[in-house]
Amino acid sequence: MAKDWSGQLKLVNFKCGKCRHTFSAVPDLIEDDPDAPHHPYRYSAHCPACKAEHQPQISWERGLLKAHQTSTGPVTAEGKAASAANLDGHPTSEEARRTRFNAMKHGMAARTATYFPAKPDGYAFCGKCDVGRDWCAAQPACVKQTEIFMLHHAAFDQRNPKVLTSLHADVHSALMATLQMCLQAVLSEGVLIKQPRVELDREGNSVTLAYIGEDGKKKYIYDFTSNPAFKPIADLVTRMGLSMNDLGMSVRGFEDAEDAGKGMGVLRLDEKSKETLDAFGVRMLEASKNAADLIKQSQADLVRDPVYIQHQAQEKSR
Repeated sequence: MAKDWSGQLKLVNFKCGKCRHTFSAVPDLIEDDPDAPHHPYRYSAHCPACKAEHQPQISWERGLLKAHQTSTGPVTAEGKAASAANLDGHPTSEEARRTRFNAMKHGMAARTATYFPAKPDGYAFCGKCDVGRDWCAAQPACVKQTEIFMLHHAAFDQRNPKVLTSLHADVHSALMATLQMCLQAVLSEGVLIKQPRVELDREGNSVTLAYIGEDGKKKYIYDFTSNPAFKPIADLVTRMGLSMNDLGMSVRGFEDAEDAGKGMGVLRLDEKSKETLDAFGVRMLEASKNAADLIKQSQADLVRDPVYIQHQAQEKSR
């Protein structure tokens, strides 16, 4: 018989909203919760770490109570047989390839601990981590980094780079955000950076170069240099393939696309101008028959040509 989860609990899991400490304790306060018929009680307890009062029950446990109480399964023999039949043919080869990495958790955690041992709030990325600090401290390695290790090992073992698609998307979006911040910084500071020129005097002291202008006021000599952020931005754009040529957005790219649309460089004939191969062969044969007569006629015309006759006479006189 299924357990009834609607009764009061003696031991409850809590999470402090101030220090994010998770702990198990006997509730200090139990209130009725008529909006949750699956478990009509709401629990609170004092945090043992920061002494914050009436901290709520952790959310995952409340969801688990609802799942246990409201979930149903097959009751009749026919229903149980139909449920068992759903497992026929499983796991498939693809499912087996995935589930066999379930046993990698502890081994990967041991390897990850070499680089990222469990250190709650000790890394720069811990500030936005949603993992409980107490639970994280009980692990051999950082949970988030262990997931990344497992994904890479699975990708190399399966020789399937698609496993890393989500990670690559995160990295690309982070690079794009970094590029935008760099551009905003350059635009806010200016393309050119203006700095007073400073040199050392004879005593070795730093002196800002200045002179007295025609209006009698002191004016400084400035050096203008390009913003040093230009080079890393250009390198980042090139490596990410975001240049105008890479995206096909250059003027030449547009002209090539327009020429291709107009059919330039491609011979296009309408139906009237098209000629079959047999017709072309007949036309070439007729042309070759008249070629001998045309050559004889041209030779005869050459002999009667006055310029040619004069040229021949000059050659003989020499």
